Amino acid sequence: MKYQNEINKRRTFAIISHPDAGKTTLTEKLLLFGGAIQVAGAVKSNKIKKFATSDFMEIERQRGISVATSVMTFDYNGILINLLDTPGHKDFAEDTYRTLTAVDSVILVVDSVNGVEEQTRKLMEVCRMRDTPVIVFINKMDRDGKNRFDLLEEIEKELSIHLHPMTWPINSGKEFKGVYNLHDKSLRLFTANTKGSDDLISVNDLNDAIVDEKIGEKDAKTLREDVELVDGVHGMLNVDDYLAAKVAPVFFGSAINNFGVKELLETFVRIAPLPQCRPTSARVVCPDEEKLSGFIFKIHANLDPKHRDRIAFMRV
Repeated sequence: MKYQNEINKRRTFAIISHPDAGKTTLTEKLLLFGGAIQVAGAVKSNKIKKFATSDFMEIERQRGISVATSVMTFDYNGILINLLDTPGHKDFAEDTYRTLTAVDSVILVVDSVNGVEEQTRKLMEVCRMRDTPVIVFINKMDRDGKNRFDLLEEIEKELSIHLHPMTWPINSGKEFKGVYNLHDKSLRLFTANTKGSDDLISVNDLNDAIVDEKIGEKDAKTLREDVELVDGVHGMLNVDDYLAAKVAPVFFGSAINNFGVKELLETFVRIAPLPQCRPTSARVVCPDEEKLSGFIFKIHANLDPKHRDRIAFMRV
């Protein structure tokens, strides 16, 4: 089929969360990695100092929240990624629900301080209705939040989803020292206010003295115990279970500091689903069909008061 190579290159996903969990900040960091933007917008105290790339409508600028779904495309390691930024605020939930019909997978952002919140539950219900594969990013690890084990238990219980940690945090808040990558056995150390310029150390054995040297004996001992427990319970990720929406990989990090985002993106590119066949009211439509068909999930109108402009976003 002549389009197969192009279909195989594409990944289309949305980022969803409760308001203020860090969704727009994570969006910007992913765009920075993909080279789609050069400078991230600063969101502070619910007022946008330098408008975020995905927040371009006047109401978004006034309220400091994402209202409309914006579609952003970037290339990463030869994969063409379509990222749909969605409103987290409940006043604009219909827009998010409609957008979720146009994506193949989602990244769910959870605030480590507040845990599972009202809008998080509603969005996950929509994902479960369609068996949409989910990756969870636990954000704001550099702030004093909930215990890591309690947080995972809360997410599993509240959202009725099985989690599979891919990275594991070393402390949180002011004591946050980084994450251990359970997949490639590496230690990424965190330094506050460095915007991602952190140390990456390959660790073949967690009992290596370099772990004690880098994070201290006490934290190294806790990390070893945690990893032994997590590995014993979860083992290796079964990608088929993720694609079937039975398991959600979990990453810990701090989007504002660009920490933990790269691991998330590289795993996403590796395991996220290709464009899938879609059931419609008439029949099942598959991406490799010769004739064009699509689903219009968003219309922007009157963005410029000087023109009667209208842009329709269609999922092909």
